[in-house]
Amino acid sequence: MSVSPEESTIDRRALLRRAAAVGLVTLPGAGLLSACATSGGGDSGDTGGGKKTAANPLGVKEDAPLDVVIFPGGYTDKYATDIHEPLYQTAFPKAKIKHEAVTEIDTTLRPRFASGTDIPDMVNNSGSKEMDFGALVNDGQLADLTPLLDAPSVHDPSKKVRDTLQKGTVDFGSYNGKPYVLFYVSTVWGVWYSGKLFTDRGWSAPSDWNAFLALCEEIKKAGITPFGYAGANAAYYMWNVILTHAAKLGGPEVVKAIDNLEDGAWKHDAIKQAATAWAEVGAKYMDKAYEGLRHTDVQLQQNQYKLAFYPSGDWLENEQKKDTPADFKYQMMPVPVKGKLSAAAVRAGAGEGYFVPAKSKNKAGGMEYLRRMLSMDGAKGFAELIKSPTVMTAGSEGVTFPPGVTSSRAAFKAAGQDTFDLTWDKDYKPLDVEARTQTNALMFGRITPDQFCERVQKKADEVKNDKSIIKFKR
Repeated sequence: MSVSPEESTIDRRALLRRAAAVGLVTLPGAGLLSACATSGGGDSGDTGGGKKTAANPLGVKEDAPLDVVIFPGGYTDKYATDIHEPLYQTAFPKAKIKHEAVTEIDTTLRPRFASGTDIPDMVNNSGSKEMDFGALVNDGQLADLTPLLDAPSVHDPSKKVRDTLQKGTVDFGSYNGKPYVLFYVSTVWGVWYSGKLFTDRGWSAPSDWNAFLALCEEIKKAGITPFGYAGANAAYYMWNVILTHAAKLGGPEVVKAIDNLEDGAWKHDAIKQAATAWAEVGAKYMDKAYEGLRHTDVQLQQNQYKLAFYPSGDWLENEQKKDTPADFKYQMMPVPVKGKLSAAAVRAGAGEGYFVPAKSKNKAGGMEYLRRMLSMDGAKGFAELIKSPTVMTAGSEGVTFPPGVTSSRAAFKAAGQDTFDLTWDKDYKPLDVEARTQTNALMFGRITPDQFCERVQKKADEVKNDKSIIKFKR
């Protein structure tokens, strides 16, 4: 069974403009179970479970087991074991919670979803091997989160959960007007460096391209690698920089066209300019050995003051805290270019996705778990432990963040209205995989900027014309 591109188009509302946050990525695949999938999900919205009361608005069966799957990446899984799971256990002491820390989400869960058995009740879908959100929606594997969003907030029952969230959060996780994913963490993307190194060397973070190149030259002469990223598993950190550069030159409509699979979107002049600029950085200021390294390997080199600039989101500081010198002082700067957007512009949006499987045995429990995450205790506990803000904005009030997150929040504030986000990597995994491959080829000198644009555009056209892949429109 297949549907036409027109029939399979899902409208997204305008995404986060004044929100904040982010996440990672994965394997290709148009459908999770088969090509004969129904769009829009197969969940009726009825969570099932026990008796609904004021204290139990979702009707959780009090002794029903709960299976929680967490990706233990940059945020670790301690927030689940130390904060969120205890909150759920306190509310439902008879429930047995199974905690699963899973690094390769897609590899581990795909067989379980395909078999229809042993399906978890709540999943943190993240990492380099995350599941394809678009395919999950297409295959009817995600529960409609409307009951959760319309339930009273734990800490303020006079408000619905949806009314306690950062603007744009619900829309960002919605497909065809239905909310299927909760993006929980508020993150800003940029280029990271050591405040100590720069202070000791008398260097200042540049805000324009010529100054950036001049500083890279000075850093190189000092015997330090100016710029680097990990080609083995984090090439999307780099395509993010290229597309951020392009969006700042040509405006957010450049990346919106990519999200919408518009003809020739990857061949926009702003993308060619950005690819050309960063290919020069790759040729002159990167260590070629980085292509074979994983993200933590390259990040460790930065902590050892062997690398100056590194692109990432603001989970970086927490991810590296065990290896970071006490006086390192992570700092974030926007991609140093301006055009239709100011030099202060940044990519920012809600990220780190969580969902409740439509066919789980305890959907009510899965949604209740998310409701506890979005409580004051859940959000503040996460912010204090992980040192990153959540989309439950009140939960970050009064929390002291470390230098890096403090700088990223300051950058977000300075950007004002010049913020943007993108969705294509979450919606179309085959396109993301190809973009990563061609980004490495570009940055490590195997293809030209024109070839980069042509090759990724070719894959975008294939995705657009593949009737088995559901399409999304911003």
